[in-house]
Amino acid sequence: MKTLNTIQTLSKIAKVFSNIIFIFSIVCLCLSIVGILSLAFSFESFKLGGVTINSLLTDKGNMAKGTIYADLAQSIVYCIGALVLSKFAEKYFVKELKDGTPFTFDGAKDLLRLGILFICIPIGAQIIASIADSIIVKAFADAKPSEFDAFGSVAIGVAFIIISLICKYGAEQFAVHNKAEHIEKE
Repeated sequence: MKTLNTIQTLSKIAKVFSNIIFIFSIVCLCLSIVGILSLAFSFESFKLGGVTINSLLTDKGNMAKGTIYADLAQSIVYCIGALVLSKFAEKYFVKELKDGTPFTFDGAKDLLRLGILFICIPIGAQIIASIADSIIVKAFADAKPSEFDAFGSVAIGVAFIIISLICKYGAEQFAVHNKAEHIEKE
């Protein structure tokens, strides 16, 4: 039971971590949207210490406006992907904590789905972000292609898939053990 308590503690931590990532993704998404709107509508009247957002980004940051558009557009896409992934992860960990064990058939199925999502959503976000980047680079002569990499979560997705198989095996063993106990009692 000591190992199960450790697993439950890790699930609680993962649930909290998923929620933190969700909140952080919302903040980053909002800031990216504000940034892109600021560039699009030239909010010169909005000043921070006498410096406008546009001048801060283009003059002080030595970045071309088109490159900033591309970076912010990609940031929006990746934040949306992170929002979805973190919500699915939080949902899994809440269910696992409610069940009291990861060794259930439904839990293993949910973990498998989470692993697949951790592979597919970042790859899809990478494709969409690359398309947005290409469009912006073509539209702005001063834009440079951005380089983002969303493939790190593929390893996490594969790990979730492997863990789901272990959890399914544990659920099968638990079912066999319970069936044998039931037969012995009769």
